[in-house]
Amino acid sequence: MKKKQESPIKKTKQSKSKKTIITIVTGTPGTGKTTVAKRIAEKQRAVYIDVNEVIKHNKLKEGYDKKRKAAIIDTKKLSKILVQIIKEARKKGISLIIDSHLAHYVTPKQVDICVITKTSLKKLQQRLKKRGYHKAKIEENLECEIFDVCFEEAKEIGHKIKVVTT
Repeated sequence: MKKKQESPIKKTKQSKSKKTIITIVTGTPGTGKTTVAKRIAEKQRAVYIDVNEVIKHNKLKEGYDKKRKAAIIDTKKLSKILVQIIKEARKKGISLIIDSHLAHYVTPKQVDICVITKTSLKKLQQRLKKRGYHKAKIEENLECEIFDVCFEEAKEIGHKIKVVTT
């Protein structure tokens, strides 16, 4: 029997805001997404959504890429679940801050603003080393930052983008 999906905004005590704003915060791992997302959520009195928790709760890991040492996530399924969460929040008049390097895969028509976090390559390398990332994963993430992968993908999809340097 499939477990019913529990909404991350169900138990919130947030007051309804005058305008519901859906913000996604994305960027290369280690660029400061979570710090920025939590600060925005606090400032806007919005509900913070950690996409890693959504992935875990909805069992969206489809496997493990041994070479990249990373979970394999079906971004289409993830996007569908995030859209459901967004629709529920809009109905309830609750603003959301959605935090993940995969968040920009949500369709732009569901999102008001896409915040992209960026940082210097030196800081990024230090943060990833501190987190215990292996050398190949650090290099992959540095390349993503150099080539602005999250920014380019978000732009290509059609998001309204604001870049924040951390």
